Amino acid sequence: MRRLIQLTLIVLLAATASAQAPRPASVAVATFAGGCFWCMEPPFDKLPGVISTTSGYTGGRVANPTYEQVSDGGTGHAESVEIRYDPNKVSFATLLDVFWHNVDPTVKNRQFCDSGSQYRTAIFVHDETQRKLALESKARIEKEKGWKVQTEIVQAGAFYAAEEYHQDYYLKNPIRYKYYRGGCGRDARLGELWGPK
Repeated sequence: MRRLIQLTLIVLLAATASAQAPRPASVAVATFAGGCFWCMEPPFDKLPGVISTTSGYTGGRVANPTYEQVSDGGTGHAESVEIRYDPNKVSFATLLDVFWHNVDPTVKNRQFCDSGSQYRTAIFVHDETQRKLALESKARIEKEKGWKVQTEIVQAGAFYAAEEYHQDYYLKNPIRYKYYRGGCGRDARLGELWGPK
């Protein structure tokens, strides 16, 4: 009898704990190409509601490409960042705003000192809501700024995480990262386009 009571208590405690356990946050995915992926992680990492950022490759025709293959420009991939976020805490519209203010959308197949289609700007949409918001934001920038925006808006496909040494590069190698970013003229050009931060 004592054993039956103990088992009943264990089952009741487990059921109560399960009912009180917090539900996992909903997770959505956004994927952007904005030139060097090292420079695209930091602005998104700072946003409340962003769960993770991953540097990688998407938009190409080769499975599991390496950095060397992509940087040679023959695979069709773009250096990209995949963002996992909680849509209850940060909206896709906010992510779009951060994206635009961290790229030069006026050039094709180039970002700052990096040239080639692997450094193109693109919004890889995961559903029709993202597509609609991306197209609206692109049209708004063209109207407000008078620019011909070269950024592609295309359906998301396979995303391949880049090699580990590329992940969080700005945190692992802050001096090299700052030297690269400054030498590439990224912040100077962003200031010309969008004004002070």
